[in-house]
Amino acid sequence: MKRSSQPTINDVARIAGVSKKTVSRVINQSPLLNGDTRRRVEEVIADLGYVPNPQARALALRRNFLIGLIHDNPNAQMVLNVQQGMLEVLRDTEFELIVHPVDRGSPTMLEDIGHFLERQRPFGVMILPPISENDQLAGLCAELGVRYVRMGSATLDEAPHMVASNDREAVRGAVEHLIESGHRRIGLVLGPHGFRSALERQKGYEEAIEHAGLPLQRTLIVQGDYKFESGMRAAEQLLDLSPRPTAVFASNDEMAAGVLHVARQRGLNVPQDLSIIGFDDTPIASHLWPPLTTVRWPIATMARAAALKLVSGEGGGPTGEDGEMSLFVSTLIRRASVAPAAS
Repeated sequence: MKRSSQPTINDVARIAGVSKKTVSRVINQSPLLNGDTRRRVEEVIADLGYVPNPQARALALRRNFLIGLIHDNPNAQMVLNVQQGMLEVLRDTEFELIVHPVDRGSPTMLEDIGHFLERQRPFGVMILPPISENDQLAGLCAELGVRYVRMGSATLDEAPHMVASNDREAVRGAVEHLIESGHRRIGLVLGPHGFRSALERQKGYEEAIEHAGLPLQRTLIVQGDYKFESGMRAAEQLLDLSPRPTAVFASNDEMAAGVLHVARQRGLNVPQDLSIIGFDDTPIASHLWPPLTTVRWPIATMARAAALKLVSGEGGGPTGEDGEMSLFVSTLIRRASVAPAAS
């Protein structure tokens, strides 16, 4: 028999023989129900074809079904990869992704984010580095009752609020690969000041150099800012040295591409005259010639884990996921930009 109108939560409650509040608990996946009651209500929902009203649910939960992505990151490819990973988790759920860029240099950054959280009332937010390293921002989310997960290059918070990578160990392995290839003068292009990722990657470089018993030469360490142009400037500085480095580790692929560009301008052959390693394994790494040896940073995988933490237990992922520490291993992808050092 065709129904004249859409079924309501009251219809579900009446047919299942439970209260409207019980139906709401089933819809919101509350653990405060026994299995038989949950199954009975779910069967009635399926039989009636009842679809919960998201606005009503949002009102009851005092949260919208929005997952925020808060970032101030100069690497557009990273932001795109994070979005891709999060959307894979949210695709078949009630949740929608909203992106909120901020200026970490603004004296009103925390106030601005607070207004965003109060205005949009997101269910949860994912915070990208470097602002993920701001403990006051994490405290603000907690104060406003907004779930949050921080992405970082090292552990910054308790397990439910953290997805992290092993940048220091990954870079140490990459530089050790250069040392094993016979390189003794290895340049480093740093990431921007204030980024924990830049610090962790610098520490990995320094640990590899010191472990090999090589002198740590500060003239071989040059400032960058994760952008192509800064890689070019760093390469000009490094390649002006005498003797010049035989290899360069750049703290991301954009800067590594800048180093490669300047090496070519100067008539150097990569990798015979200069070996280069980057970090991230963004598409540019495999599109360059020669293809770039780089550290693959599992950005999309980390983003998927973060989204699961945020929606866990609310129809978006398995319960219990949000209680586990998520540490993701970066791996060296060997391509054609590294060769043994010339004798």
